[in-house]
Parts: sequence; C-alpha cells; structure tokens
Amino acid sequence: MRNQKTRLLATTMIGGFAALAFAAPAMAQDAPAPQEETQLGEIVVTGSRIPQTNLVTTSPVTQVTGEDIDVAGVTRVEDLVAQLPQAFAAQNSTVANGASGTATVSLRNLGSSRTLVLIDGRRMGYGSPNDDAADLNQIPEQLVERVEVLTGGASAVYGSDAIAGVVNFIMKKDFEGIQLDAQYAFYQHNNDYDGVGNVRAEILRRGQTNPAQFQLPDDNVVDGESKSINMIMGVAAPDGRGNLMAYAGYRNNSPILQGERDYSSCALGAPAAATPETFTCGGSGTSFPGQFTDFSTFAYTVDQTTGDFIPYDGNLNAYNFGPLNYYQRPDERYTLGAFGQYQINDKAEVFAQLMFSDYESVAQIAPSGSFFSVADINCDSPLLSAQQSAAIGCTPAEIAAGDRTTLYVARRNVEGGGRQDSINYTSYRGVVGVRGEFMPGWNYDVAAQFSRVRLARTYLNDFSVTRLTRALDVVDVGGVPTCRSVVDGTDTTCVPYDVFSPGGVTQEALDYLQIPLIQTGETTQQVVTAAITGDTGWSMPTASRTLQVAFGAEYRRDALGSVTDNAFAIGDGAGQGGPTIGFTGDTDVAEIFGEFQLPLADDQPWAYSASIDGAYRRSEYENVGTDTYKIGADYAPVEDIRFRASYSRAVRAPNVIELFTAQGFNLFDMDFDPCDAVNNPGPVPASCIGTNPWQVTAAQSASGALNSPAGQYNFLQGGNPDLLPEEADTFTLGAVWTPSFAPRFNLSVDWFDIQVDGAIQTLGALNTLSLCYDQGDADACNRIDRNAGGQLWVGDGNVEDLNINIGGFETSGVDINANYGVDLEDWGAPAYGSLAFSFVGTWLNELVTDTGAGQSNSVYDCTGFYANQCGVPNPEWRHRARMTWVSPWDMDLSATWRHFGEVEIAVLGADGSLNNSAPRIDRYFDAMNYLDLAATWQVRDTITLRAGVNNVLDSDPPLSYSVGTTGNGNTYPQLYDALGRYFFFGVTANF
Repeated sequence: MRNQKTRLLATTMIGGFAALAFAAPAMAQDAPAPQEETQLGEIVVTGSRIPQTNLVTTSPVTQVTGEDIDVAGVTRVEDLVAQLPQAFAAQNSTVANGASGTATVSLRNLGSSRTLVLIDGRRMGYGSPNDDAADLNQIPEQLVERVEVLTGGASAVYGSDAIAGVVNFIMKKDFEGIQLDAQYAFYQHNNDYDGVGNVRAEILRRGQTNPAQFQLPDDNVVDGESKSINMIMGVAAPDGRGNLMAYAGYRNNSPILQGERDYSSCALGAPAAATPETFTCGGSGTSFPGQFTDFSTFAYTVDQTTGDFIPYDGNLNAYNFGPLNYYQRPDERYTLGAFGQYQINDKAEVFAQLMFSDYESVAQIAPSGSFFSVADINCDSPLLSAQQSAAIGCTPAEIAAGDRTTLYVARRNVEGGGRQDSINYTSYRGVVGVRGEFMPGWNYDVAAQFSRVRLARTYLNDFSVTRLTRALDVVDVGGVPTCRSVVDGTDTTCVPYDVFSPGGVTQEALDYLQIPLIQTGETTQQVVTAAITGDTGWSMPTASRTLQVAFGAEYRRDALGSVTDNAFAIGDGAGQGGPTIGFTGDTDVAEIFGEFQLPLADDQPWAYSASIDGAYRRSEYENVGTDTYKIGADYAPVEDIRFRASYSRAVRAPNVIELFTAQGFNLFDMDFDPCDAVNNPGPVPASCIGTNPWQVTAAQSASGALNSPAGQYNFLQGGNPDLLPEEADTFTLGAVWTPSFAPRFNLSVDWFDIQVDGAIQTLGALNTLSLCYDQGDADACNRIDRNAGGQLWVGDGNVEDLNINIGGFETSGVDINANYGVDLEDWGAPAYGSLAFSFVGTWLNELVTDTGAGQSNSVYDCTGFYANQCGVPNPEWRHRARMTWVSPWDMDLSATWRHFGEVEIAVLGADGSLNNSAPRIDRYFDAMNYLDLAATWQVRDTITLRAGVNNVLDSDPPLSYSVGTTGNGNTYPQLYDALGRYFFFGVTANF
C-alpha cells in the first residue's frame, strides 16, 4: 500500500520545531502499538532493511536535514556532513597538493575507505580511479531531504566498507510542481592576523630583501564567489499511482589563493634561535633564481645583478611556494537526473533513479622546475660563466676536455606559472527495480544498479625531466649555445635552458620543457539485489508486536581502469614526486543476508517495551569468504527512557586500488630527517651512522643536506594482491530520554567502541624510520634506501611503504544529542513565537593506531594530537549547538556555535607516547569557537529568502609549520574555517 508515498529512512524530528534543529538522533516518542494499526506510517531506518514503526534503533543514528543545508548556506554536501562531530573531511575543495578532485568523508577519522556512503539505502561506487571512496560531488544538494549517519559497523546489512559507519543521503521524492533555487555566496576576510608567530612582521621583513616573493595581501579581501542554481520538477500520474521527478543544477566556485590571506602568504618554518616567538618564512630549496650545489662543498645561487654565483642561504633564498597554491579550488558542476515510481497493480511498483553529474576542478600548486633533477654538467658548457665554472671546481683542463662535474640544479619555473592539475569527472548512476507486496505482510524488492565514473585529467606546466636533462647539456656550436641532443640528432627540437644568467630563460625554452601529462580512467559498479521483508505473525506472549524478518541475496562487481601517458608512467614530470602508472582490476562478490527483529515485551509491568534484533551476511569473494553479523537490544522500563546496545562484526575487503596500484614514488611529510644533525632538535641516533643503505656518514649527517627545505620526502607506494580483508568489532551502549513532562525535549547519550584488526594500510614512512633508528628493527631498516648523498628527498632515496595488513585501529568515545523546543507563550511572551535548541557533541576517548610491528612504540593514541603520525587534528571534544527563533512573522533566525577542543603536536616517543615535542610556539592549537548566523523569511507562500554569515567573528585558524600536505596553507582548512567570513544569500521559489 502506497498511500504514504515517501518511505522515510529515519524519523522526522520530535515536535515540529526540530525541522530547524541542527542535528538530532533518530527517535520517537510514540508508544509501541500493534503493527496493523500503523502500517501506513512504517519507517525504514538506516542500518536495517526491516520496516519499523519504532524510530529508536539499537545502533545510534544522527541526522541533518535539508533545512540545515539552507541554514548553513552550503553548496557542497561534504561541508554539511563535516559539521557533525562524528565526521572528518578527507578530500574536499581545500585540498590542492595531492587533490584527487573528489569530495569524501571519513567517519571517526578512520579513513574514507572505511565509511560507506549510500543514496536512499543503496551504495555509491568508487569516486575515481585515484580514490576508492564515494564522491559526494555527485549528489545535488537541493535534492537532499536529510542525511543520516550511523555509528559503527553495518556490513551485515550493507556489505563491505561499513567499518566506521554509514552516511545515508535520503533524497526528496513525490515532489509535485516546479521549484527553483538560487544562491550566491562569497568569503570576506580582514587580513589582520595577530596570533602566535608574528607572521605579518616576518613577511614584511622578508619582503625588504625579496619583495617579489614576500608581500602582504590587501587588508580587506572579498573572493571565493560561489554561484548555484537548481531546478526540481515533479508531476504525479493522472491515475494517482505514480510520480516522476526531474532535476537539473549548476554550480560554480571561484578560486582563492593562499597569497590572499596573510597567515598563508608564506610557507612557515621553525623559528630562528634568535627570534623564538616568530615563525620563519621557510620554503623550498628548489628556488628562484635557483640553487646550484653538490650537497657537499658548495651551494650557490645567482646574483641577479652581476650574474655571478654567490653563496646560497636557505634563510634568504628558499622559495616561498605558498602564495600560488589554491586555498579553495575552483570548480564547475552540472547535475541532471530523474526519480520515478509507478504502481502497476497492488502487487508491483516499478521504480528508477537516474543521476548524472559533470564536475571539473583545477588544483594549482607552486611552479615546477628542476627539483635537483639534473646531477651534473659539462665543464665546457657555454651557459656557465668563467666565474661559475671556477666556483663549481672546473679546472682549465676539465673545461678544455669537456669533463663533467657534479652539479645539482634546483630552480623554479617562475616564468611558466603554477602547476595546474585539471580534473574532470563525468558520472552516471542508475537504479531500476520492482517492489511490492506479494502476500499480506510480505514484501519484495528486486533492483539492479549501475554506476560509472569517467576521469579525464591533464596536468599542465610541469617540466619534463628528460627534456630538462637535454636542455642543460649544452655545447658551443659556432658561438651559439646548442643542446648536445641537437648536435647528435637525439632530439633536434631541444632548446637550451639558461638558468645561469639573469633573464636567460626564453619562451622557446619553456615551450620545449613544459609538457602536459595525461591520465584517463573509468570506474564501474554493478549491483543486483533481491530482498524479502515480512511479518511472521508470531509474537512473544509478552509482546503485542510480531517477529519481523528480512532476507535476500546480492551480487556486486567493482571494476577500475586507469591509463596514463608515457610521461606520467615513467615519472618524467619533474614536479610529480614519482610516476603515475596505469592499471586495471576488478573484484566481485556474491552474498546472502538476513535480519530479524523480535519484540520481547510491550506494556508489561517490567517493561514498557523491549526487543532484540540481529543480522547476518555471508560474502564470497574470489579468494576468500567472510561472515559479518550484528546483534542489538533495546529496553524501555518506562515510556520516558530507553536503553540500547549493539555489537557488530564488520568486514572490509581490499578494493581494486589497494590490490593493484602499480609501484612508484610519492611524497610524505616530515619535519626533519632523524639522521640530520643540523635540523634534528634531539641527538642523532647512533644507528644512523654507518655504511648500510639506510645509514649516512658522519659528514653527511653534519652537512645539513639531509633536510628537505619543503619538508617532503620520497616513499615507494604500491598495491598488494595478497591483502586480506580487515575485520572490525563495534560495541555501542546508550540511552534515549524523552520525558513526558517535557514533550519537546529529547536527549540521547551513546558510547561507542570500534576496533579494526588487520587494517589495510601502509605502515607509514615515519613509523618505519622510527622502528629502524629508535628500535633497531632490521626489517624496517631494510625498507630505507638512501641515495649516494644520504638523502631521502633527492633522486632515488626513499622509504618503502607498500600496502599491508597492519595491526589495526581502535576508537571509542561518547556521542551526545539533545533537542528542546519551547513556545515563548510558556515564558510569558505569547506574541513572539517559539525557540528551538539543538546540540550534538562527541567526546573522543581514544583513537589508537597499532602498526603491528610489535615494538614499544608501535601502538599510539592520537586523541588530542595533530600532525606527523596523527594527521588532521583529533580534539577530545567537538560540538555544534544551535538556537532558532521561529518568529510569528514568517521569519526564522538561527545562531550556531561550533567548537573544536585543544590539540597538541604529535611527536612519537620510544614508549608510544606522543606528547614529546620540544618547546615550540605551535606545540598547541588552542580551542577554536565559531559563531554562525542565518535567517530564513517566507516572503510569500511560494517564495522563501535566506541569508547568513558563517564565522561571524572572522576568526583566524591556528597555524603550524608541520601541517605538510595533510593540511594546506599552514593549517587544516578541512577542519578549521581558514578563509574568513562566509556570506550567503539564497531564494527558493515554488510554482
């Protein structure tokens, strides 16, 4: 029966006020009743296939609504989800270096691969050939009715990947008419940073000697404009048995450069000894006008007046790579789709979902160049002056003979501009099926699902290492500097790259050196599901409700293919950090599943209600089979309070990317090389010195050359076809209080504990280095391969860090949700409407990583820490609180308080502790608080206006020189508001 067309996947809020609340647990205040009296209102809850009349699930579910999208002014749904304290942003619009172009979410900070994303209870496929997590860019924000977040493992219901939990996007349905929605937004920021580090003063000081690279932005900036327009059209079938809804949308976001914020206008470095309270403006050794060194006896740059070599000083000459990096990537997105259903007869209803999106973004980082890519030069090079030849040790005899001498060239391509990674995803998703009641109380649902994501990627403005080598290998031909490759016919198009003379770089040289790198790829997912749900009619003597069951089977195939051009494949891009190698692979699984819900008591002297539920799934992969299961219970001794508990075993099978990614170099972040006696604030481990591949000489340790000025080092990444599925055990225990004396109040408190064993992960290059040098682990040492100069950041020096099954993770804590509504009439102000209050907070008890190496520091807890092993900050306490005034004049005003607790930089000790940092000005990030204001005004029955300001106080983010590529712009914009105030204005019109 479809008299109520919309089958909700969780509850609406208690007491109508909560439609304006920020987030709330899924719950109900109604007493249990016989099912035959409530079939028209049955509700499918996220985490179960069984329709239920009772809205309190045994596993905690938190939700945000479509109204929250309007109040928060977001046009990217990942920004809405990330406002929940259970969620952490992973890939999003603030990622530049290392951006996949997708938008992903990581529940409990266990990784986006361990968060299953659903649309109306059906899984999304891989977001990209480069990212196995679902891409939230595919979801049109104005079509979202609400988002439900389920804590803990749900593999027994949904299959693999639901380790940390489930994010379920419930879309609008049964819409009739036409709705137009438009929004314009922008950022405004006052550049008056006055936090720790004296950043503005340092930029001004550096600008006195290098104004081209160090300058403060305007005091007041307005940028990052966002424009979106969406249209929804819906029509009911003339006979009232069906509905068709179509949608279309367009979104455009403008870029923001780091140079447009004072606190990100320079790449921060550690304070100098003479000014311990002031960050330095650090940067990269690949600089302009360049660094020329043998990493032993000399390091020079070019005097821009005389053209002579002069000593290179990293404190003065390091390249400020920050200003050209994008703080917010530009993007453009088109969405189009249709949802429909039609009831053929009383036994069958057909349904379909068709979704299309075209998304394009550009990730810009600092210019490319020669990243020490060329290791020597011929002494008779006509590009070298006599002074320069002598400075690098070329004797007259060597010049006459054309002998080669060691010379590493590190020079930025400032003439060619920033590296731009242009990423385009074209995504298709379709679901078709039939469902209905085949006998009284028993329903079936059979559906087929197909999704495809196509990637077209072009990387611009990078240098070719092959061409760079040729362009610096130059000889004199009749007084004309000429590439040796032109003379010998190897490459007749070569143009000399003169970086030794001021103004010597020509456009012809850039045209030769700069190459596009191209990657194309595709992911597909095919799912066929058949499920039956039913009422057995049997009940316990003490219960009025009957035993409900669900069972079925599912087949799923995920395939991925990636093709790269030769430049990508051989690592010819100088600024890539390593090759990007194409690969193909697929996985498939056949599964059977079942669920039950058994009421134990209704309206008994000892229980107002009580029930248990369970689920089981058997999954057969090509080489392994897995079993997942869940058991839960809830007990309400009286109507006002309910206790709930659950245990689940979840499984995540290795995906195509983890299994089959080709091996190649990538970059990891590290403050200093542990064997570097110059930059290591502590003593250099004795195990660093020696002749093994992982060791350095005493002279190399003392040279300072082991340190990467940009804080980036090489690691060898790659897939592993021998990976095993990871397993997770989730426990939850909580209580829900809906007091009858305060019918508009509800409170839920839930403890969670998630333990992941055999996690599919890399060990981590930092952990490998610690195991080798601090613990003497021979296997770890054998994974470290330094180059001839002892470095891990130049040439082929690297740390091997392939995918393996590590020990695992464990996280636990408490979620708190509360909502309260009050008519102001109760407070003696009957003419002023009502107030609604909502609160959602998470206390993080532990976030433990076990590398599985078996050493004393192989297990560490990142709760309250950031950076290094811990990455994005993990505050012990986070919350969102909102108050909404529902006025009697069709205007609602909302104020939201967002809070992030204090964190400390993580420095791993020999005993596994992380609070080992030496005194430094960024050792702690203070707690951050943000105030958001919003208003909605229903001008007419069919027109609603909205406006708001997020981060009203324009709070500056906390800064650190250790954020690396995990963060961006000296902070973590995935977590903190790094761009300033966000103003938005929108209108919704219904016809």
